[in-house]
Amino acid sequence: MTPAPAPTTPEARAASAEAAVTSQFTGRLLGVPGTHLAQVSHPAPPFVGGSWNYWWQAHYLDAVVDAGLRALRAGDREGADRRARLGHRLVGTIRVRNVLRFTNHLYDDMAWLALAVDRLRLLRAALDRPGTRRLRTAERVLTTQLRSAMTDDLGGGLFWSTRRDFKNTPATGPAALHLARLGDTAAARSLVDWLYDRLLDGERGLFLDGIRLDGPARTERMVTDVYTYNQGTVLGTLVTLADATSLERATHLVAACRDHLTTAGPPGSRGRPLRTHGDGDGGLFTGILVRYLALAAQHPGLTAETRSAATTLVDDTADALWWGHGPRSDDDPRLVFSPDPVVPVAASQPPGSTVELSTQLQAWMTFEAQAALRAQPSTR
Repeated sequence: MTPAPAPTTPEARAASAEAAVTSQFTGRLLGVPGTHLAQVSHPAPPFVGGSWNYWWQAHYLDAVVDAGLRALRAGDREGADRRARLGHRLVGTIRVRNVLRFTNHLYDDMAWLALAVDRLRLLRAALDRPGTRRLRTAERVLTTQLRSAMTDDLGGGLFWSTRRDFKNTPATGPAALHLARLGDTAAARSLVDWLYDRLLDGERGLFLDGIRLDGPARTERMVTDVYTYNQGTVLGTLVTLADATSLERATHLVAACRDHLTTAGPPGSRGRPLRTHGDGDGGLFTGILVRYLALAAQHPGLTAETRSAATTLVDDTADALWWGHGPRSDDDPRLVFSPDPVVPVAASQPPGSTVELSTQLQAWMTFEAQAALRAQPSTR
């Protein structure tokens, strides 16, 4: 089989990744017409919906919106509308698969879906489509849940789960971004300030994972892991708030990501892509950071130097992920992307292995972010 010519533009890469994900992972929930959902792995059982991961679906929705915006930028309103309708079906199917509710026991999961639903609403508005009861209900219910997790325990921040024994960046960051986008800048700033007060590693300028409350005495225990995505949601909130303090913080955070979260590029490359976190949930982490680096790269309130640094991080990561891609097998030309930008997919995902949705979404999100950098400045 002669391979097709490799796409050379970010837009073509994003379209290829979209086709790879949708062809291998998505379909009707249990075959029911009018539904749409993504499987968490491929190969998978013939009917979509057996296995379940709520927050991966939220990021799939975000990627669908990215594709709709890409189509809109290209003047393809029909393609944008098709993605908007697909996203609307996905939101409804998430509720059905989640036992007829939008909520679950993890506040970070709910924050991710709230962010994606809000972006879908804006895509529909750009297409002159009115809001729907489904989207309004999802946003209202999810926002109420997030506000309920904001307490004075540990001085502020947001709980990670309904057990209320862990406040962390994974929940506080996306919740702050969601509230900032809703216009509740006071609440968003209070969450960001708490992160800077309690979870910033001052030496590196990066955010630690969180603080647990252990045992009956609820003793504080710091969880010091550093993950790429935690930097991304804080960065997204900072450029959304866009006051002088926030933009100064964003400048330092982009530099910290450049200085501490990159790795040597593929053979022959001079670039330094962002490091990744393997598969499973970690397979999404760096794609999330790239999404918000692209917003920083387009923000007119940041210096040219900071925007250039953010752009380089996006480009180097996207180029490395594209370098490592390959066909699923000799007999299946559908593309697969490596979880690691410096390891080719033939080594990381050899033919016949199970491929996870998270890692493929990460690549798709990264290519969409790179494509968005060629668009007009945006703060969403």
